[in-house]
Parts: sequence; structure tokens; C-alpha cells
Amino acid sequence: MHRRVAIIGGGAAAAALLGELLERQPPQPLHLDWYTGGGAPARGVAYATRSDRHLLNVRAASMGMFAGKPQGFLDFVQREDPSVAGTDFLPRRRYGDYLEAEVARALALGKVHGHDVQVVPFAADAVVPEVDGVTVFLGEEARRVDAAVLAIGALPPQPLAGVSAAALASGRYVVDPWPLLAAPPAEPPAHVVVIGLGLTAADVLLELAARWPAARFTAISRHGLLPEPHLPTAALPSGDSAELIEAMLDAPDVRHWLHLLREAIAQEEDWRSVIDSLRPHTPTLWAALPTEQRARFQRHARWAWERARHRMPPPVRAGLAELERTGRLQRLRGHLQAAEIDGEGLRLELRPRGVTASQTLHAGLAVQSVGLDFDAAHTPHPLMRQLVVNRHVLPDPLGLGCQATPQGRLLHEGGAWPRLFAIGSLLRGTLWESTAMPEIRQQARAVADQLLAE
Repeated sequence: MHRRVAIIGGGAAAAALLGELLERQPPQPLHLDWYTGGGAPARGVAYATRSDRHLLNVRAASMGMFAGKPQGFLDFVQREDPSVAGTDFLPRRRYGDYLEAEVARALALGKVHGHDVQVVPFAADAVVPEVDGVTVFLGEEARRVDAAVLAIGALPPQPLAGVSAAALASGRYVVDPWPLLAAPPAEPPAHVVVIGLGLTAADVLLELAARWPAARFTAISRHGLLPEPHLPTAALPSGDSAELIEAMLDAPDVRHWLHLLREAIAQEEDWRSVIDSLRPHTPTLWAALPTEQRARFQRHARWAWERARHRMPPPVRAGLAELERTGRLQRLRGHLQAAEIDGEGLRLELRPRGVTASQTLHAGLAVQSVGLDFDAAHTPHPLMRQLVVNRHVLPDPLGLGCQATPQGRLLHEGGAWPRLFAIGSLLRGTLWESTAMPEIRQQARAVADQLLAE
């Protein structure tokens, strides 16, 4: 059992692990150092928003913080409003409230059980793992712990190639949309270009359209397609996916898998049931794919999988449809090639899909919303840079976090560290499905079991 543990990260994944550890009653008290990185502990970036327009894309009944209490979030909100249904898609701010309440409860319980928890409102500067322990550095202070867990969430977004330094310095090309949404400029631009059409882009479009009722929007993505919507009512996963999973594992080839999926979908009333039936098996399926097949999936099939797997709530889809119906939103297919300053605005060069000629767009503001960044090899994140440069961890070859065992132990050139773990987005390359709460809470439980094992 590891008595002294450092948890590094201030979001939901770190909160889930903290809660798992403090819920237990090990034979000896724990000493936990929680490096939250500033901000409101537990909320992180995902749940720090205060806008009711930003909805969870998972139904309330499935968003519990703990693997043993998957309906914990629903119980929390129903105590205040009994009319909330488990099938509802609630504001993300309410989930942030729930996480904060659970953390407060866990800290109080930990105190009763004799655990010592130090909440450190700063980011760790460096981590040095060794076989018999881990040293965590904060400024000139070094703390030796038995084990450390990286739960830092997605890495900072990076500007796309072709975006000029002048465009970035002007503030008119926004790489991270969340500070913008928290405090939009008082003077609204007439035309806003959003690069990306995933779930974050949907949040950006709905929030800015409500704040700036006279603005018009152009959204650009590779295929110009929005995420698929959830059904208004919950549907059960496909009854028995065992035959499909077995057929996929027998031939780990992306093209063959797509053929099998099309056949399975043709036999169901709704395609969503097939996609949802794969979710518990995704880590096993991903592990079966050779690296070259994973790369092929990234190039050719990832966009379609993400649209089908990470669906948007019906109210969000309806809001975007209304923007299109009224002419305020136009969707384009293509790649951003360049973004340059143009007078008081931006000039964006877009290459439409399937043609060689570029298209020019003029905008007062461009917001990059291309999804989460997992590339540990090239991130500016200070802690990850330190770990990668010093070869304490190995970046995933496809830019999907860090190499690790399925149990979350991070790898270095000599094998798996016995006392350095990760949960959440850093395990994207190992498990693929590793960014949503139903998976994160399972990872938190598994790591807690290892930390507390005799």
C-alpha cells in the first residue's frame, strides 16, 4: 500500500480519484497531496462554464462520479429538483456543482477517517519517478511520495499550421475558446469564423450567437458535418454484440471493421444501438489494432466515429438548426491553409474539400475549436515537456497521450513505472475511450485499487 500519494491535476478525473481514495478505509491513514493547478478544484476546464447553454452530452443518469454510484449525479440534482429525469441533458455547470459537493464530502470523510489531505493550489513544476518512489517539485520545494498520478486532462490547444504570429498576437484568432466564452469582447464582430464542427464548436456557436445577436457565423471542418444528435429518448444498446465483437477481433483491420459495422447497423432499427454496444469493448478492440491500422483509423475513419460516438443533445442540435434556418450560420467543407491580419480583421485562406483552388474568407474573429489536444511530444504544457524531455515517459507514436499499460502505469524505455500512473486523456493511445466520465470513473477505481493494494 502506498501511504503518501500525489494527485496532479485539478479536474474531474483528479476529483474522482481523490474521492475513491478517501471513500476507502485502509489499515493506515493516507497522506494525499492534490496539486489542483489553481482555479476551482474539481471543475477543471470542462465544467467551469457558467452558461446554461453548455449542456452535458451524456444523460444525467450516467454521469455519477464514482463507479459504485453511477447515478450519483442524478441523485444530487433530484434533491433540488425532483422533476429532473435520468434521460435529461443538464447544464455542465450543474455537474461542476456536483463535483465540488462530492469533493467537499470526500474531504470531510477523509478527515473523519484520519487521512491527511493537502490541497496545493498550484501546478506541479516537475515530476521525477524512480523505482521506489516519486519526487514532485513545486518551485524550490521537493516532496517525496510513494506514488503519483497524472490526471491533467487534455493538453493546451495549439494553433493550426498557417496561422500567422500577427494573427495570434492580435487576439482576433483565438486558439482556446473557453476564456473567450467566459468574457466575450464588448464590441461584437459582424462575422465570426469557427474552425471545427465538433461538440466544442457547437458550444462556441450557440454561446456567441446568443451574446451577439447581429453576428453571422461560418463554420469550417473537413467534411462540414455536425455531430449526430442523441435520440430524444434513451435507447438500449444492441441486445447481443458478442458475435460482432468476436468477428472484429478475429480480423483487426479498419476497412473490415467498417464493413462489419455496416452489416450490423442494417439489422437494427437505429444505428446508435450498435455504436453504443461497442463502448464497453472499445479498449479491447483498440488494443487489437496494429499501429498501422490505428494510423489508418486516424486518417480515414476517426471523423466518422467521433460524429457517431460523441453525439450532441437534441436541444443543441435544434439551436444550431435554427441558426442555419435564419441564415446566421453557414457550414463549409475544407481545410484552413492560412490566417493573416487584414486591416481591422482577418483574412482566412480555405481550401475547399476536393478542389485545388483556395477560397478567401474575411472575418472580425476566428475561433479554433478542433477538439482536444493529446500530443504529449509537442505540447507546451510545462510538466509534460519536462517528463518527455527527460524521457521519464514515452509519447504515444500517434500523438495520443503517453504510452502506458491498460492499468494506467506509465511507460519509460525500461518498462512500466511501478509508482507513476495516469488516468484520463493521457491514456487515449492505450485505451482510446478515455475522456468521458463513465470511463474515467472506472480508471479512478482501478488506480485506487492498485495504490491501496497490500
